[in-house]
Amino acid sequence: MISGRLLKNMTIYSVVLLIIAIAFTGIGCVDKEESTSGETEVTEAASIIVKGSDTVLPLSQRESEEFMLANPEQSITVIGGGSGVGIAALIDGEVEIAMASRTIKDSEIENAEDNGINPVEHVIAWDGIAVVVNPENPVTEITFEDLKGIYDGSISNWADVGGDDLEITVITRDSSSGTYGYFQEEVLLDEEYRQDALVQPATGAIVQEIAQNTGAIGYIGYAYLDDSTTALSLDADGEGFVEATPENIISGDYPLARPLYYYTNGEPAGLAKQYIDYVMSSTGQDIVSEVGYFPVN
Repeated sequence: MISGRLLKNMTIYSVVLLIIAIAFTGIGCVDKEESTSGETEVTEAASIIVKGSDTVLPLSQRESEEFMLANPEQSITVIGGGSGVGIAALIDGEVEIAMASRTIKDSEIENAEDNGINPVEHVIAWDGIAVVVNPENPVTEITFEDLKGIYDGSISNWADVGGDDLEITVITRDSSSGTYGYFQEEVLLDEEYRQDALVQPATGAIVQEIAQNTGAIGYIGYAYLDDSTTALSLDADGEGFVEATPENIISGDYPLARPLYYYTNGEPAGLAKQYIDYVMSSTGQDIVSEVGYFPVN
C-alpha cells in the first residue's frame, strides 16, 4: 500500500511538472505574432544590398549607418565597384539598389528589359567633379581646351599649360566608373582617353597617386577633396575660370556639376523604399551636406 505521505509527495510532484510544461509552452510563443487571419507569423529582419558608384559610396555608407542606428532590426550592405558594376548587378537581380554617378545607358535599359527589370531613377544628391593636381604644382587653373589636350594625348608637358618643364602623368578611372564616362563626354567630347593614361580602380587610389606625384593630374568627386590635392579652377567656354566651391556647384556655374542617382527595379518597396525615403528626408539630406555633397531639396 502507498502511504499517505508518499501519495501527497507524488501529487505535489505532478503539479510541479504540469507548471513547468505550461511555462515552456509559453516560451515557444514569445517570438510569434498572430495575424488578422488568425495564422501565426514570425517577424524576420529585412536586408538589402546597395552597390555601384565609388563617388556615391561614401554617401551611401554614411546614410546606411545612420539608418541602421535608427532601425537596428534592418540590414543594409553597401558595396562600391563603379556605376556600371552596380547597374549590371541590378539588371541581374543581385541587388535592390544600384548607385550611379551617370544616367543609365540605353543599352543597359534594353538589357534590363530583357531580364524583366524596370530601372527607375532617383536623384539623391548633386556633386561636382574636381580636376586635381599635386599641391606643389604651380598650375591653379586650366581651360577645357587644354584639359582635353592633356587627356587626349596632344599635351604631355606642364610647360605647355603654364607650369614647370615636367612630364604630365595622366590619371583616370576605369571604364566601369560613371565619372569616367561623364568626364569623357563633357571634357573629351566623347573622344578616347590617351593610351598611356594611368587607370585606377577607385577614387581613393587617384587621390593617393596625385599626393605622391608632382606631375600628376586626375579627377575626383568633390567629397574626396582634402589637403593632399589641389582643385584647379576651370574655364569651359572662355568666359572665365570658376573655382570648385559648394556655392559654384549648387548654382550651376561650375562646369562639372552633376546629379547622383539610385536605380531600383520599379518603384521601390519594403526596406528599399524606407531607406530611399530616409535619404530624401531632411535628416538624410543633412547627411548629404555633411559628407561633402549637395542636397537636392
